[in-house]
Amino acid sequence: MSGATLATLFLVGLLGGTHCAGMCGGIVGALSLQAAPGRSAVPIHLAYNAGRIASYVTAGALAGAIGYAFGNILPIQRGLYLFASLMLVAMGFYLLGATRALAVLERGGQRLWSRIQPATRRFLPVRGPAQALPLGLLWGWLPCGLVYSALTTALAAGSAAGGALAMLAFGLGTLPNLMLAGLLLTRYRSFAQAPTTRRISGLLVLGFGCYGLFNFWRALSA
Repeated sequence: MSGATLATLFLVGLLGGTHCAGMCGGIVGALSLQAAPGRSAVPIHLAYNAGRIASYVTAGALAGAIGYAFGNILPIQRGLYLFASLMLVAMGFYLLGATRALAVLERGGQRLWSRIQPATRRFLPVRGPAQALPLGLLWGWLPCGLVYSALTTALAAGSAAGGALAMLAFGLGTLPNLMLAGLLLTRYRSFAQAPTTRRISGLLVLGFGCYGLFNFWRALSA
């Protein structure tokens, strides 16, 4: 897993985090409201996001291991790379509002989420980090097209460790958006969901996907 790929995943998480703020803004906003009176909500948000990112890392390790098992043949490696780039292109168009294609993937993940979601109630209301951490671990499996786009890159990482590192970079990229969405409540969510913000984010994510497709074409032509 190259440093450039990790940097790209971090930026995709950062730019696509407007989507995260829209999907998860409600739960992270509630964390601030449930904090004990007079106490800072920051430790709760840090614990929640640590759990969420840990789930991403786990999923990335699984995806990387699968990619390693089936991707040792060069054509398969190239196919995985092409798939990852196409998913970023799809995510860019999704953020732009030009397609709802990734919503199909999110609906596909609902079956798993329907089994996980009931367990989240055990940790509500959240009074401190002890409840926020396991809540984040569970909430990290919420069906999300942006996460699935990043997981395709983890699939092409070539190892469990590489896949885990890929999703760690992506997860850290999403962190600023969700921290702000939680601590600033509706003000940041309004900014994140504004059409102009989503268009700029979508164009930049689309650019990363197109750059990946260009590298794929250049590798084939070499």
